[in-house]
Amino acid sequence: MSSVQIQCTRCKNVFRDRAGRLQDGYSRQCPSCEVVLFFAEDSQHPFVKRAMRDARKVRKEMREADAAKLTAPEPQGQQSRRFAGRTRSAGRED
Repeated sequence: MSSVQIQCTRCKNVFRDRAGRLQDGYSRQCPSCEVVLFFAEDSQHPFVKRAMRDARKVRKEMREADAAKLTAPEPQGQQSRRFAGRTRSAGRED
């Protein structure tokens, strides 16, 4: 899940946006009432605070998952795609 829920400060409608976009200085228009929402780390509005906190949490989880994928060893029984070239067939001789 790479998106977070955002509640509009004007109409209270809930919509989604990507967590990667939701950073300090980002602005987004509400799809329902078309008011422009400004996202800042020092915002006092609780809806903006919650969205920014959730976005930070999601980005952190995504970074940790990517790091775990990079450090995980490849399973021994399978060949990697990059080394899975053609093999000689048993009945063919040169």
